[in-house]
Amino acid sequence: MKKVIFIYLFLTISYFSQSESQVGWIAKFGGAGGFSPVILFPNYDEVNLQIAKLGMNNLSGPLYAWGGSGYAYVMLIDNLRLGGIGFSGFQTENSNVNNFENEVEYSLGGGAATIEYTLPFVKKIALSVGFMLGGGELEIDIYQNKNENNWDDIWNSTANNLAEQNKNFQISNSFFLLAPTINADIPVTRFLAVRAGLGYQIAIGNNWEIANQQKIINVPSGLNGNSFFIQTGIFIGLFAF
Repeated sequence: MKKVIFIYLFLTISYFSQSESQVGWIAKFGGAGGFSPVILFPNYDEVNLQIAKLGMNNLSGPLYAWGGSGYAYVMLIDNLRLGGIGFSGFQTENSNVNNFENEVEYSLGGGAATIEYTLPFVKKIALSVGFMLGGGELEIDIYQNKNENNWDDIWNSTANNLAEQNKNFQISNSFFLLAPTINADIPVTRFLAVRAGLGYQIAIGNNWEIANQQKIINVPSGLNGNSFFIQTGIFIGLFAF
């Protein structure tokens, strides 16, 4: 994805810890941040109906997105933490038909603020429920190119308004992102924790545009950024006793 990598990485460790009796050992982080890959499971059905016409295999399986995230506890409200996350990933398929290289790239990413409540009755780990609130983008890039390209032919076809043999379409949908989440942060050392979590991304907004920001109509309703996801992470922070 060319223009979307939203990285909200909060590494500020600026708050004091809560007591062990409140939220357990891991909740003693005033704040933490780090590397946070996300595994998404999009619905590729509408795209696969079209790329089959180009002789391509179906897009399938999870989409692995790189990202970062972080949080800090809000001392005014026990067990509440605020933070942010950003992620972006893509899948591609390609084929060679009649000496044309066809390629489709499916990209999905987003950035959001996070609000979580750490359950105080769970000890030794920080088990938190909450939600993400932000924005995202689904982008599909479609390429069809000859095996060889001539500099003059590219400009002549443009100047003379001729139909191109080489084609490049970029279509995108920017959406409002809302995702309920549940995350477990598990301490490894006094300064390191790992995360495992689940969520479901709800994409609100179905305005599709082509590369020059022209509106696209008749886009199937099943093509959207909705996706179940798994969140992982390695976080660095400070413990206080």
